[in-house]
Amino acid sequence: MADIDYAVADHIATITLNRPQRKNAFTLEMIDTWANALIEAEHDPNVRVVVLIGAGGSFCSGVDLAVLDTIEPTPLGAKNLLTRHVHKVAHAADALNKPYLAAVSGDAFGAGMDMALLADIRLASESARFSQAYIRVGLVPGDGGCYLLPRIVGTATALQLMWTGRVVGAQEALSLGLVSAVHPDDELEKEVLELATQIARQPPVAVQMIKRSTRLGEKHDLRTALDLISSHHAVVMSTEDSHEARRAMVEKRPAHYVGR
Repeated sequence: MADIDYAVADHIATITLNRPQRKNAFTLEMIDTWANALIEAEHDPNVRVVVLIGAGGSFCSGVDLAVLDTIEPTPLGAKNLLTRHVHKVAHAADALNKPYLAAVSGDAFGAGMDMALLADIRLASESARFSQAYIRVGLVPGDGGCYLLPRIVGTATALQLMWTGRVVGAQEALSLGLVSAVHPDDELEKEVLELATQIARQPPVAVQMIKRSTRLGEKHDLRTALDLISSHHAVVMSTEDSHEARRAMVEKRPAHYVGR
C-alpha cells in the first residue's frame, strides 16, 4: 500500500497517513502526495468534507529524520526543506474552503502536531498524545505551530507548550480546547466519519461560506466582517440549495443538496 491513501466516498475525502512502522513520520514524497490530495479535494465538486487519519494507532510523529540527511547542510538548505516541501501541506490546508477534520490517535509530535493544528476540528482517541517536541532537539516549530497554537489555546499556554515540549494527553488536550472530543481508540474513526457525514449533509455552499467568513473574520474588525457576511448571505440565499432547504423545512422532509 502507498504511504498515503486517498479515497472519496459519500462526499467525504479521507486522507490516511500509512507508515505505521514509523508512526506515520512523513517523507518528502508523502508531503507531495498529501498536498496534492488536499488540492484535489478542494477542486472535486463531489467532495464536501476532508478527513485526515493515521494508520496503525498513531497520527504522525513528524518528519522522518532520514529526510534531514538528504538536505543541503546549510541554512538555505534547511529553509528550503520547509518552504519548498513541508509547507506545501500548510498552504494547501490554508487554501481548503471545505471542512477539514483530523482524527488523532497515538502520537502527534513536532510537525505531526502542527499538521493536526491545520485542521478545522480535531477529535482525539484516549491514547492521543500531543507535543511541540521541537525544543527537545534544539529547534523551533517549523510548520505553523507558532502561528496556529496560540490561536487555539491562547498565547501563554502555547508558549509554555512550545518552550517545554511537554507531552499533553487526550483529556488535557480536551480541557485546553486543543481537541473537540475524546473517544475510545476503537471508536475514533467511526466518530470522525459520523461528524464528517453530518457536515456533508448540510448545503455545501453555505458550509464553505461559513468557513471562509470565520477565517476572514479573524483578520478584520466587526464592521468589515458584517459587511462581508452580508454579501455572503445574499449569495447563499440565491442558491438552489438554499431554496431547497426552505422547501424541505416547509414540507417536513429531508433536503437534497446539489452544491449550487
